[in-house]
Formats: sequence, structure tokens, C-alpha cells
Amino acid sequence: MVSWAAAENKKFEVVAGDSKRALGRSTMAEHTLDVSQICRIIDYEPAELILTARPGTPLVTIQAELEAKGQMLAFEPPNWRSLLQSTGEPTLGGTLACNLAGPRRVRAGAARDFLLGFSAVNGRGEVWKAGGKVVKNVTGFDMCKLQAGAFGTLSVLTEMTLKVSPRPEVENTLLLPGLADEIAIEVMAAALNSRFEISSVAHLPAAAARRSETSAVSNGKGAVTAVRLEGPRPSVAYRAEALEKKFGHGTRLLGPESAYLWNEIGEVRPLLPRGPRVVWRLCPTPSSAALIVANVCAKLSSVDALYDWGGGQVWLSIDADEAGLDAGAAVVRGAMRRSGGNSTLVVASAQTRERVAVFDPLEGPIADLTLRIKRGFDPQVSSMAAACTRDISCHADKLHRRPAR
Repeated sequence: MVSWAAAENKKFEVVAGDSKRALGRSTMAEHTLDVSQICRIIDYEPAELILTARPGTPLVTIQAELEAKGQMLAFEPPNWRSLLQSTGEPTLGGTLACNLAGPRRVRAGAARDFLLGFSAVNGRGEVWKAGGKVVKNVTGFDMCKLQAGAFGTLSVLTEMTLKVSPRPEVENTLLLPGLADEIAIEVMAAALNSRFEISSVAHLPAAAARRSETSAVSNGKGAVTAVRLEGPRPSVAYRAEALEKKFGHGTRLLGPESAYLWNEIGEVRPLLPRGPRVVWRLCPTPSSAALIVANVCAKLSSVDALYDWGGGQVWLSIDADEAGLDAGAAVVRGAMRRSGGNSTLVVASAQTRERVAVFDPLEGPIADLTLRIKRGFDPQVSSMAAACTRDISCHADKLHRRPAR
């Protein structure tokens, strides 16, 4: 099918569960390559911590299989169906193609860090593969890192091998109330750099905390900073007490209640659009995150924020009418340019996403490099398509956008 599209110069988009179609710019594709039926777990070796599956395999199927063996996907893939207002089923292929990771990413790593090997079909219709089923030192290009986060622009993934992890015995979240954004950033950095092996840190300003579905967070009526500990029960208990001595006493969330909060943060539920709003995802230098939000709030009054990854990922929700025709791009990207990092327009109408650059526009050598890489996998990709994609970001995604073809 890819060979036919290449020969006929036809555009198509790759779809599996169809849960993230609203993410990124519109493809305006003539055809759809649906790989949802290429789905099953091919091999799972719990003792070796390795799982191989097809791209259309639902994430819930994989997670259920892992949970039965006391294991998990450590990068904690988030479910963005509510955020993107979609009804599809998240799949393994879509998760890796978008390189999605949840709150644990700050400690465990991104989705791409757990991709050991894959098979795929490139834009010429050639079957190729890279990596393998073991973790080892190799020479040459790390194609796994390149494919994860490419949004299907380089190849159609047909099989993937992942490294999985043991599930922690217990988890415990300490809630620190009432911290201002800039103070919360300092506390999160101190926690991550401490000896207490923090697995996740996030900060919910007052507006986001009030809309939390976790009562211990919303009942406080003020900002809440969350620090998660995971591991053996005695270790978690000791580290939680040590954290309270260092940062002050707060409410503790145990087990399912803690897991629910971090699931809520990963899905960005405290900022779900209420009426016509746009949502931006920023990846700044953590130390500058609070300043960036303050600069945006100085020009736009309807901004709600949520800090994840210790400030390395910031979500902004803005009233669409106030944001204007550019969805607030001039203000948001202006603030980012002064402090460093990158920005992505995640939620906006289809018309807005066609009009506004969803990902930071590329310039100069990076744009040229992106075009050369994309043409290496798909000779017919247009220069305009490559110029509209993002390349290597500070924290999250590498070649970063759905193809024009």
C-alpha cells in the first residue's frame, strides 16, 4: 500500500486507534492507512522484562497483561482522549509514534527510552528493522530514538519490542499546600535532586487544584505541590518521613488514591477545556517555568496553568476568544523565546490548527537537517511539509509531526 501511494504520489495518514487524530496540524490527506487490525502481543517474557507487540494492540490489553505479572510500562503513557475530545482507543503504535509519557517521565525516561527494536515500512515501501530484543552497546544510528516521536513521518511501524519494568510494591504521595509557583519550582527541584528517589513531582496552582477530582487536593482551596515516592514499603515509609522533615508536613495519599491523582495529572484533567479554550504544552527549562507563566498571564488574563515534570512540562489553558486568531501563539512563543524551550498547540479547532503553526517553526540548519532526514525515509516528502515539522526538542519529541504524505 505504501509502494502504491509512492508510485501514484498519493498522500495518506497512518491511523491505529484514532485517539490522537486531533493532535498536531491537519494532514489534509487523500487516504488513510488503518493499521488497527495489525494487533496482538507477539511475545512476552516476564523474566526478561521484554514485550513485543503489533502497532494496533490497545494499550489496555498490554497493561492488563503486564499487571497480571506485576509489571508495567515505566514511562506511564497518558490517555489524552478527554483532552483531545476523541473516542478512539489508544494503541501501542500511536503511543510510541507520539512518544507520549506521563508524570514518571521525569525520572524513568520517555517512551523512546524503552523501545528496544522495531520493524517498519519506509516511504519507499521497503521493509526494514532496527534494534533488537536486548539492551546492549551498539555502534551506528539509534533509529529507535528517531522513530519514537516522529508521528509516522518516517515509517509505518509494524512491530515493536519494549523494555518493561517491575511494578512498585507501594506508592505514596506527599501534598504540600499553598506554595507560590516560583517557590514550588524550587521545592520540586530540591526534591528531585535529593537522595529520596522521587519518581514524580507536579504543581497545581489554585485554579487547577480546585478542579481536581482528588478531594485532598481540591478541598484545600489553594495551590498544591505533589511529590510521589514508589518502591518497597519500608523504604517508602522512611523516605516519606524524611521528606516531611525537610519540606514540612502535608497530606499523604496512599495506594489507589495516589495513583488516581497522577493519572489525573498525566491526562491534564484539571485543565480540560470548559467551553471554547485552547491548550498549550510547553517544555521549558524548569527553573524558568514560573517566569514564563507569569509573562503569559501578564498579557492574557484567562490563563490556567499546570506544572509537571518538576516544571519541565507546563500546560496552559487559555480562553479561545481572548487568545485570538493566533490562539495566543505570539504571547506564548514570545515568552518561550526569552527563556528557552519549545511549545506545542495541543488543543484548538481544526481551522486554528490549519492557520497557526502547531509546533515551533524550524529555521536554518535545523530545518535543513530535518528535511534531509525526512527525505532519507520518504523521497517524495515536500520541503513545505518538512519545514512545518519540529525537530529535536529540549525535553520531549524528536522529529515531530504527522507527514504531508
